[in-house]
Amino acid sequence: MSVLEEKTKPYSKALVKLLKGVINKNTSDELWKNVLHYQSDIDEYISQIGLELIIKKEAGFAFVKQIEDEEGNTLGLVSRRQIGFEMSVVLIVLRQSLEEFDSNPTQLVAEKIISNQEIKEELELFLPEGYNRVKFDKDLDSYIEKAAKLGYLKELSRSSDEVKYQIHRIIKEKITLDILQEFKDKLQNYVESV
Repeated sequence: MSVLEEKTKPYSKALVKLLKGVINKNTSDELWKNVLHYQSDIDEYISQIGLELIIKKEAGFAFVKQIEDEEGNTLGLVSRRQIGFEMSVVLIVLRQSLEEFDSNPTQLVAEKIISNQEIKEELELFLPEGYNRVKFDKDLDSYIEKAAKLGYLKELSRSSDEVKYQIHRIIKEKITLDILQEFKDKLQNYVESV
């Protein structure tokens, strides 16, 4: 038995993956099973460093988040990223799109699929008159790619002029309905003040 095998637990690979990001049932079935099987062990282990395990069985994913006290303080293990206004708008549009999809019971598919063109059409509503369309398309492509890198979008297909994505349900955990409403209120106040 190697030193590595001696020092690790049966759930170590799943734990490392969770510390790096999300475990999806569809893409990491073995790790997903380990998370479910060793849920209490993993949760006990990470709670010592101010983290908690979140498992969404029905959506098929798991992740860790920082434990917060009543004032929103954490141990600071995970740094919060400032993503900027434009990226915030992209994420809000994606979250709103998923919310509308979920509230429509007539959908025949379980996951929200959206193209880069549909995202751009939604975001055009936020642009001022006389905006630079070429710059908008170029900038927006980079914001969409960043949303995919952050795990909010999963690329499904790509053609010469269109990319299709699945909106990952973790966006509902990161951008709650309260945050969504707060952003809408701020946006409405901004529009009224201009």
